[in-house]
Amino acid sequence: QVQLVESGGGSVQAGGSLRLSCTVSGYTFSIHYMAYMAWFRQVPGKDREGVAGIEQDGSTTYAEPVKCRFAISQDNAKNALYLQMNSLKPEDTSMYYCAADFVRIGPLLSETSFNYWGQGTQVTDSP
Repeated sequence: QVQLVESGGGSVQAGGSLRLSCTVSGYTFSIHYMAYMAWFRQVPGKDREGVAGIEQDGSTTYAEPVKCRFAISQDNAKNALYLQMNSLKPEDTSMYYCAADFVRIGPLLSETSFNYWGQGTQVTDSP
């Protein structure tokens, strides 16, 4: 059974940086064979939104609010997905989730495109 576990969240002042990690286990092959992987975020009372995604060929897509500030990457040898977040803003406060799937079933930054999810890691703005 595929499991995704996020880590790296925390409290950070505006303008600071954090690096989120997502480790994939229970998958026989390298995550290189995943069709796509992505990071989403959600605050209470709002829909989960796509933040950044990466295709099997390495191409990336970013949501407009995080362009030029966030960077998604993966390490196939470590079966890990990362999200480097720079120049953090108060509005980046959210629970962040990683997602993956073996088969492309929809747009990269759409919540309904993924069957495998982590439990989330919280990122909070520190006053």
